[in-house]
Amino acid sequence: MPPRKKPSAPASKSVLKSAATQPPLTSLRGVSSWREAAAWLKARGIEDVECITPDLAGVPRGKMMPTSKFTSNTSLALPSALYRHTISGEYPDETENFRYEPRDSDLKLVPDLSTLSVVPWETDPTAQVICDVVGTTGEQVPYTPRNVLKNVLRLYEEKGWKAVVAPEIEFYLVAINEDPDYPLHPPKGRSGRSIVGGQGYSIAGINEFDELIDDIYHFSEKQGLEIDTLIHEEGPAQLEINLRHGDPIQLADQVFLFKRTIREAALKHGIYATFMAKPMQGQPGSAMHIHQSVVDTKTGRNIFSNEDGSPSRAFFHFIGGMQKYVPSSLVMFAPYVNSYRRLTPDMACPVNNAWGYDNRTTAFRVPISEPAARRVENRLPSSDANPYLALAASLACGWLGIMKGIEPTEPTYDSANEGSIELPRGLLEAVALLEDEPALEEVFGKEFIGLYAGVKRGEFETFMQVISPWEREFLLLNV
Repeated sequence: MPPRKKPSAPASKSVLKSAATQPPLTSLRGVSSWREAAAWLKARGIEDVECITPDLAGVPRGKMMPTSKFTSNTSLALPSALYRHTISGEYPDETENFRYEPRDSDLKLVPDLSTLSVVPWETDPTAQVICDVVGTTGEQVPYTPRNVLKNVLRLYEEKGWKAVVAPEIEFYLVAINEDPDYPLHPPKGRSGRSIVGGQGYSIAGINEFDELIDDIYHFSEKQGLEIDTLIHEEGPAQLEINLRHGDPIQLADQVFLFKRTIREAALKHGIYATFMAKPMQGQPGSAMHIHQSVVDTKTGRNIFSNEDGSPSRAFFHFIGGMQKYVPSSLVMFAPYVNSYRRLTPDMACPVNNAWGYDNRTTAFRVPISEPAARRVENRLPSSDANPYLALAASLACGWLGIMKGIEPTEPTYDSANEGSIELPRGLLEAVALLEDEPALEEVFGKEFIGLYAGVKRGEFETFMQVISPWEREFLLLNV
């Protein structure tokens, strides 16, 4: 495969322009107080504000309200059941570890004003703000995705460290598909013809969708979101966006908003953008690779490198933790039945637990870099993963490795995909591994593990109610 252009090496400072470095009225993204929020909204003539938060699937949920109500300290609430339904909107049966809140009581939305931005695709002046979720008396709710990630980051903070990440998100553009019984196929580009495969890193492939890509950039700029690079991937009309390195919460917020932005831009042009892990049979799947490093908050030094530039014990232990615990947390990187269709050895996707230097066949790749930029790329997450949970799981596995001093295997220098598959092969197996790992329960808490596992099992049961074309083709007249 040709070399990929990767994001700049992770460092200790976010590139996002915050309210602290920009005047509030000119800031594209974020303010630091309610007074500044009121002035910011007034200066733009904003009529409505969308208060959104990710559910377990990463789907934006929330409420829209007039600007006057938003700035009047109105209490915002959502039912707790919101975090207990499946991607299809169904509610699984209770089990010993999966329980509903008896009263289905409210959870409160608390706007994070640093995320305030416009919604550029709306015809009426509209703003959006990402919200945290707390209980009715202000207590933390440990199972909401943003809180799950924040809890993992606190583990690093307690050691005087700060995690730094850089996600890469792949997605497909597909023609409008009104009937889910029919397979997806690539849309027509500006040439009037459907784009075919084999367009990896093709500028002509990107140019087929020039106007759509212009809208993606335009919408992103209006929201204060920064794209590092955009490339055409191997699949037909498969694109990849690389984001600049920075704070994990800010980067998870960006992925959350980018998915929404890209879908809206595609719809404007009469096509779909999909982040399904494996939308088309016989074509590569879509990943969300995560580059990770850790810096000392006092010195700004990358703890993966010693002073002489050699790799540190923390670096190797981080990899050891990834190798030991990522298989048990795979369901947070591959959350749906479809996700496991991507994890096949003949589709340029790692199906192993190996690591190596600049080796894309390994699950954990160490890119060639200067010592200050030494990092570990987790290549297992699929683009359908909730970015908050994927980042939380990846960083938690590395943290456990450092804390427990777990030594990694020797690095792999040849192809790591030629043996047997070393990961869970399906959703239920992955759920069981998550439930059976005490170290992950220690990090994420029993309530989150039980809730997440219960939802995933519910989704599997819903999937099992659907009869596939394969079954009709090979079983109908043969068995």
